[in-house]
Amino acid sequence: MAEPWPPYSSSSRGKKKRPRSPNDDATSSQGRTENSTSLEDNLIFSDTLIALQLMRTQFPKLEKVVTQPFILQSQLYSSVKDRTQVDRDLESLKKDRVLRVFKLNTGQDDHAIMFMDDYLKQMESAVRRSKGKNQDCSEVFEWFEKYVLPSKLDVSIDHLELCSLLSHGGDARDKHITLLMNAGLLTRQLIDPNMYWFSIPSIGPILKGLTQ
Repeated sequence: MAEPWPPYSSSSRGKKKRPRSPNDDATSSQGRTENSTSLEDNLIFSDTLIALQLMRTQFPKLEKVVTQPFILQSQLYSSVKDRTQVDRDLESLKKDRVLRVFKLNTGQDDHAIMFMDDYLKQMESAVRRSKGKNQDCSEVFEWFEKYVLPSKLDVSIDHLELCSLLSHGGDARDKHITLLMNAGLLTRQLIDPNMYWFSIPSIGPILKGLTQ
C-alpha cells in the first residue's frame, strides 16, 4: 500500500509570478513544447500548482514498474482545502497545457492528474512498445499528439470528433483508433461505444497501490 501524501498547507494565498527568461520563447518553440508547457516555464504559481509539484516529488516507486508520476484528484482536494479554487486552477492549467486530467477506471469517481511533460514521456514508451509489435499505421501516434491532444482537453472524446481531428494528419480509419486503444492511449466507454476516455498507458500496477 502506498503511503498517503502529507497534507499541504501554504501560508500565502493567491498567485506568484517568476521572472521570465529571455530564452523562454525560443525554448518553448522547439519540439514537443509546442503542445505542452513545462512546470518550470509556467508563469503562474498557485497553491494548487505548488501542491501538485510537491506530490509529484513524493510519487511512490515500485520495482520493475516504470511509470511517470501522477496525482489523484481526490488527494489534491484533501491537501488544498479550497476545492473551488482547485477546480479553477486545474481548468487554467489544462488550457495552458501544463497538465492533463484523466478519468480512472477504478469503480470510483476519481481522476488522475499528470503533468503534460510526464504524460508525453509515458506516451513515448507506449508508442515504442506498440511500434515494436506493429509498424503498420504507426503514423497515427503522431496525428494523435499533434492534432488531438492540443485540441481536446476534456477527459473523453466521441468517435466522430476523434476521426475528424486525426484526419488532419491523414486518412483516419478504425484500425488507427484500434492501435491507439491497444497502446493504452484510449479506452472505449462501456455505456457508449462511440465515446472514448483518454487514458494513461501502463499505470495499472501502481494505480492499484495508490487506490488502496
